[in-house]
Amino acid sequence: MAPAVTAITERVHFAQTDLVNWTLVTGSDESGGGVILIDAGFPGHREDVLASLRALGFDAGDVRAILLTHAHIDHFGTAIWFAGTHGTPVYCHTDEVGHSRREYLEQASPVAVARNAWQPKWLKWSVSIIRKGALTHEGIPTAAALTADTAAQLPGAPVCVPTPGHTGGHCSYVVDGVLVSGDALVTDHPVSGRRGPQLLPSVFNHDQAACLRSLDALGNLDTEVLLPGHGPVWRGSVRDAVDQARLP
Repeated sequence: MAPAVTAITERVHFAQTDLVNWTLVTGSDESGGGVILIDAGFPGHREDVLASLRALGFDAGDVRAILLTHAHIDHFGTAIWFAGTHGTPVYCHTDEVGHSRREYLEQASPVAVARNAWQPKWLKWSVSIIRKGALTHEGIPTAAALTADTAAQLPGAPVCVPTPGHTGGHCSYVVDGVLVSGDALVTDHPVSGRRGPQLLPSVFNHDQAACLRSLDALGNLDTEVLLPGHGPVWRGSVRDAVDQARLP
């Protein structure tokens, strides 16, 4: 099934799937047109990502850059193909560059995931993500740090908000007044026991204490729309979303 693509603002569009989400930001004529992706799904989401681009009148060659919230395979999988096939620039926070290049790996270990495999929702999720390429270990050698000067030239002029914790270099973005939070703050997940604003289960997080500190950073933002890496769009005070995420 093709992803549901929702217009959030005139230039920001949200692509939601059952496993992971990504955001598309279109450029004005003054900014050179084209489109950027913030995150890019699993490797197996390539056709879905392309379908979301076509829904807005674009194709792979129109993608001026891909911005990563972080370098887990469910968020940068298709970016591997874009970078290798089309030479698409891929940017992330400077502390996430080595992770994106696969100089090291920060993710839940297979053993940690296996401990939960007895639960049906964990087993279903594990099978689904493996089918989408979750076991891919390839990195993006050309991944580079996003600078303020580079960001200013991209559609929407996205602003990086460092939100380490889920990974050491996790970064959220504010673009056109919208917060794209990646996995620093989500609204659902296939293995979660609740819905609404929340942190991912701690097994997925590199530094749980840092995740909590990053919630404070997000709560200080003056935004009324949250586009998470997992789950539906949240409309309302981000401070309220953060407060809900802190509930046990």
